[in-house]
Amino acid sequence: MSKENILTAQDVIEQAAQYLSEQDTDLVRRAYEYAKKAHANQFRRSGEPYIIHPVQVAGILVQLGLDAETVAGGFLHDVVEDTEVTIEEIASAFNEEVAMLVDGVTKLGKIKYKSKEAQQAENHRKMFIAMSKDIRVILIKLADRMHNMRTLKHVPPEQQRRKANETLEIFAPLAHRLGISAIKWELEDTALRYLNPQQYYRIVNLMKQKREEREYYIKEVMKEVQKQLEDVNIKAEFSGRPKHLYSIYRKMVLQNKQFNEIYDLLAVRIIVDSIKDCYAVLGIIHTCWKPMPGRFKDYIAMPKPNLYQSLHTTVIGPKGAPLEVQIRTKEMHEIAEYGIAAHWAYKEGKKLDPNKDNSEEKLAWFREILESQSETHDAEEFMESLKVELFADMVYVFTPKGDVIELPKGSVPIDFAYKIHTEVGNHTIGARVNGKMEPLDYPLKNGDIVEVMTSNHSYGPSRDWAKMAQTSQARNKIKQFFKKQQREENVVKGKELVEKEISAAGFDPKQVFTQNNLQRVADRFNFISIDDMYAAVGYQGITASQIATRLMDKVRKADEKKELEDTIEEVQHKTKPNSPRRKDSGVRVEGVDNLLVRLAKCCNPVPGDEIVGFITKGRGVSVHRKDCPNMNIEGIKERTLHVEWESESASTKQYHVDLEISGYDRRGLLNDVLHTVNEIGTNIIAVSGKSDRNKIVVIHLTLLIHNLSHLRKIVERLKQIKDIYTVERVVQ
Repeated sequence: MSKENILTAQDVIEQAAQYLSEQDTDLVRRAYEYAKKAHANQFRRSGEPYIIHPVQVAGILVQLGLDAETVAGGFLHDVVEDTEVTIEEIASAFNEEVAMLVDGVTKLGKIKYKSKEAQQAENHRKMFIAMSKDIRVILIKLADRMHNMRTLKHVPPEQQRRKANETLEIFAPLAHRLGISAIKWELEDTALRYLNPQQYYRIVNLMKQKREEREYYIKEVMKEVQKQLEDVNIKAEFSGRPKHLYSIYRKMVLQNKQFNEIYDLLAVRIIVDSIKDCYAVLGIIHTCWKPMPGRFKDYIAMPKPNLYQSLHTTVIGPKGAPLEVQIRTKEMHEIAEYGIAAHWAYKEGKKLDPNKDNSEEKLAWFREILESQSETHDAEEFMESLKVELFADMVYVFTPKGDVIELPKGSVPIDFAYKIHTEVGNHTIGARVNGKMEPLDYPLKNGDIVEVMTSNHSYGPSRDWAKMAQTSQARNKIKQFFKKQQREENVVKGKELVEKEISAAGFDPKQVFTQNNLQRVADRFNFISIDDMYAAVGYQGITASQIATRLMDKVRKADEKKELEDTIEEVQHKTKPNSPRRKDSGVRVEGVDNLLVRLAKCCNPVPGDEIVGFITKGRGVSVHRKDCPNMNIEGIKERTLHVEWESESASTKQYHVDLEISGYDRRGLLNDVLHTVNEIGTNIIAVSGKSDRNKIVVIHLTLLIHNLSHLRKIVERLKQIKDIYTVERVVQ
């Protein structure tokens, strides 16, 4: 999939016309015209007209050979989110199918959340729900992310790192599970470039140094195999398989290998006409060169769940160098590149139908995601669970009838039982693995034959099973069982817990427990009824504090409005023209006496920052930076006051500042950071850090500084440290 050429709208429409009917091509053309009009006068960070982005997204979808509605969705995917156009208008101008696809990739921009992380989690959950109904939603989203990653250089460094991490955690694994390697590899390589540029360019240079040597070696191998195949009249296409940068990086980091220790840098791909020819070529390869033990995999007889099929073998090639060979048919190669999209592209003029073509089997994993989200009412918890399952290495085990079951590595017979069927899991009493009885927490291995023992007289799962199970599907089924068993008890228990939380917050439960208020909160958390909400609290599917907080919102807002009016009136009555308020905060409030002044901890303002005062509920004036996100909330301006720094305090008083530092997790990096801060004579109050699987470390520092120039000096020195990527001031 080419990423060099910038397509024009005409290019996309012409490519679509090669496999779409005239009527469908017209739909694609109308979608472009509609998007062009909607995005008029909008520009990207690069300065380019915004319409270039939807055109490139639609171009990627055309390269996948997708249907007219999906390509139209690519043109229109940002229209609802970034313009005044509504979903209803899209449905009216095109059809319900296009509107549904656009809605599936539209973010939840109008709702306020407690944090950016919570909003992003809700956006992802919304996308997954839409995706499990129609997989084309995620194909549009993958194309959108692919083009965004290609143009990531135009956004600030911190946003680059966040987008790249999200790509590696969610979108690249999704592309892998869908079998779309053409997208997966590009997403991973581009993400690595922004997360760890030093390693990325080091690998690029190492590969360049030996490229000619590798290409000559591959040509010699191809020449030898071609000669052998001609003798038996087998036609084949040959190509050197490029090794992707992220794959090399992962092997170097996880397996602690040097670049020259990675065997499969040298690889040949052979594409033939039939499955029979695949095995014939395999025999010839093994006749020419000795195969390496344990390095042969037959994905033709046992395809991967993402539909991938191929023969893989590694042999000791010419000059004793290990050589990886992949053998597949043309159809298999198309599926390897485009995965599930290859099955749903136009074939011989037939229209794409996501509800046919065995889609239930192909989308089994996504159905399970939808099922798990219905039991998880916290979006961030749902996303964490999803990331675990996306990232997990898989094991492939067999039923006694020979069916292949895919499970995350570390899964146990309980996971296997619930994967087969809920009732099988609930009535499990034991398991045989390879004919031998094993405990229910036995870790399954590739190739195990698992037979689940069940009994109609079983009392159901044990509560301990939820701790043994490794898959969210099994854990949710076990929780579901106990939820149904003790529903009435959980409803009563849940209501009591919520009442207790409300009383502890100083509110009258009778004032809060109105029918409309309860139903509003139940709807907010996707519960069918109020009793379902209470039951979820009872069996700990959601916390009582989450429900209580939402229930108290309206009452609290009404109280705050009244108190605001009283507070403003009180402040106005205390006005004394010549008595500025001086406190240890180092901030003066002009014209107001006897009023407590404190610095807000969310943004930690320091002398030199532009500041604003905010009248709080019973705690005087809270001083914020003007650019603090908490000062951009609706209704805030009514409660603000003019405040300013006292110049004489700037050099004597010290102020807390939180910094977030990101970089490559090398040995001694933290020591260098602490040493640099100490050299400047700055006190460190707190330090913490964590490293992710991509060797990106994030260090949080809390410092005591005098003013903004002092802070800038520290930041500049920190940025000069080797392997430090960004130094950002944190706003809570």
